[in-house]
Amino acid sequence: MTDPVTDSPTPTTSAALEIKPCSPADDAARDALVRATPGGSFFHLSGWRSFVANLYHHEAHELAAWRGGELVGVLPMMLSPGLFGANHLVSMPFGVYGGPVAADAGVRRALVDEAKALADRMRVRHLELRFLDDPELDLPGTDLYWTFLRDLPEDPDDVLKGMPKKSRAEARKAQNRHGLVLEEGVWYTDDLYRLFLNNKHSLGSPSLPPEHFHRLLDELGDSIYVHLVRRGSEPLAAVMSFAFEGTLIAYYAGTAPGADRAYSASNFMYMKLQEWAVKNGFERFDFCRSRGDSGAFQFKVHQGFEPTPLHYRFHLVRASAIPSFNPSNPKTALLRKTWTKLPLWLVRRLSRRLAPRLG
Repeated sequence: MTDPVTDSPTPTTSAALEIKPCSPADDAARDALVRATPGGSFFHLSGWRSFVANLYHHEAHELAAWRGGELVGVLPMMLSPGLFGANHLVSMPFGVYGGPVAADAGVRRALVDEAKALADRMRVRHLELRFLDDPELDLPGTDLYWTFLRDLPEDPDDVLKGMPKKSRAEARKAQNRHGLVLEEGVWYTDDLYRLFLNNKHSLGSPSLPPEHFHRLLDELGDSIYVHLVRRGSEPLAAVMSFAFEGTLIAYYAGTAPGADRAYSASNFMYMKLQEWAVKNGFERFDFCRSRGDSGAFQFKVHQGFEPTPLHYRFHLVRASAIPSFNPSNPKTALLRKTWTKLPLWLVRRLSRRLAPRLG
C-alpha cells in the first residue's frame, strides 16, 4: 500500500507477515538471510546495492518481510534508467541473479505482489526479477539467458581430467608449449579493464568504466579476486571473480585480440582458475550468464559445462512487451557494426555515459 502524499510504501500485513521497506539498519540481518537461504546470491547482498547506488546513483527500493520480529524475506530492487529514458525497477542491476529471497513460497509471493504494486504506483516501464530457479509465478518471461554451474572436484588435478578432450588438449598446449601462467592480485584490475574494453568494442557493445571495477573492490573487496594470464610479460587475458558461500563466480573477463586463436588463453585461464578455486577451498564454480545464441554460450558448453536456463520474469506497467533491445535482436546489428568502427577514445567516453543504463 502507498501513502498518497509521499508515495512511499507503507507496511502490508497478511496474517502474521509484514512487508515493509528495507532500511540500512536491516543490512546485517538481510545479508545473513541471503547467505543462509536457497536463492540468495552475491547480488542480493547489501554491498552490491551500495556499490550500484554510490557509483551510478540508482535509487534503492528494497522490501523486507517480517514475521514475529524475524526477517523471513528480502527483495532488493533498484530504479534503473532505460536506454531510451524510461525508468524500470530491477532486481538486481548489473547482476545476473535477483528476485526475492524468502523462507517459503508464501513469503516470496507476498514480496512479489508488493513489488508489483510498487511498480504500478511508481508508473515505471516494467519490473524485472532475475530468478535463477523457476519461481512458478504467473508473469511473462524470457528464455534468452542461461547460466553454467557445476561442482568442483576435490583434487585440482581432476579439473583438467574433467574437461572435454579438445578443450583439455588446448589447455595443455597453452601451458606446456606456450608457457602461459595464471597470477592473482587486485593490482591487475587495470589490465582487466583494458582487455574488457577491447572485447566489448570488438563485439559492438558499450563497456563499463574503469571506476566500475575499482568501486566494486572498494565495496566488496574481501570477496573479489582478479586473475591475469600472461605469456612472458604480455598480458593475454584477465578475469574478476566473486566469492559467495563456497562458490567462485567468474564474472568479468577480457582477452587480448588473437590470444585465444594463438595461445588458447581462455581455455587455459578457466582451467587454472578452477584449479585455483579447488586449492582455495571452493566447492562450486559459476561460469555465469550467456545468451543462448552467443559464442560465449558455445565456449562454456565446450568447456564441459551444462547450461541451466535463467527464469527472468517481468511485470509490465507502461511497457507493452518484454524488453528486446539486446545483441540477439537483429535490429541492433547496424548499431553494433557502427560501434566497432568508432575510435577507442570515443568508445570510452560514450561508454561512461551509457554505463548507468546497462544494468
